[in-house]
Amino acid sequence: MSATTSEGATGAQERQRLIATIIDLEWGQFQRTTNQGGRAACQGNRPMFEQMRFSQFTPWPSELLASYRADLEDANREGRNLVTEKYARMMESTDPETYAHELAPYLPELSDARTAQQERIIAQQVAWARAFMQRWPKLGAAMRVLTTAQDTPEQTSFETYLRGELGTYSIRTLALYGGFVDALASAGRNLTEETVGVTVRLAGFDGLEKAERAQA
Repeated sequence: MSATTSEGATGAQERQRLIATIIDLEWGQFQRTTNQGGRAACQGNRPMFEQMRFSQFTPWPSELLASYRADLEDANREGRNLVTEKYARMMESTDPETYAHELAPYLPELSDARTAQQERIIAQQVAWARAFMQRWPKLGAAMRVLTTAQDTPEQTSFETYLRGELGTYSIRTLALYGGFVDALASAGRNLTEETVGVTVRLAGFDGLEKAERAQA
């Protein structure tokens, strides 16, 4: 085996360990998240959780993965729960009254500059998701609704979910994530397409085209 091949294999193994550690850390925080109305069914479905989070993290570069792992580890040391914070931030749209009175006072405040940074990323990702839904309508139909304007108390959009998640990242992780998104956009790549591509391969399909044809 050549040195290049060996280094590639080592790098791939390290990425897999990083992703596995992140999923473990998130799952632990997810188990400690209190849901309105009691424990959610998805909190007992680790295989589905692993599939969805593995799909999300597989396209990420190693530096970004390592930074987000550090965010989760720091949160555990500080007694914070980033998964709880993510879902709480989503409720600014889906349940604004509860958010304003019961949640917002306990969440780290985001500066105007930070919010603008997040919104720039969100705009790009919503555009990618919209393009994906247009190209792969059957697969797109199984996704979340797209925009915050479509939120209801029972239904959280892709845009609102992403806004909640980005709001939990450290400044370092958000900067790396923004750079990652910019690099994909410059290369003409679509992160939604790459993420769902991982999901359909985990489900046994060779790619998006075969997965699309297989949908009812």
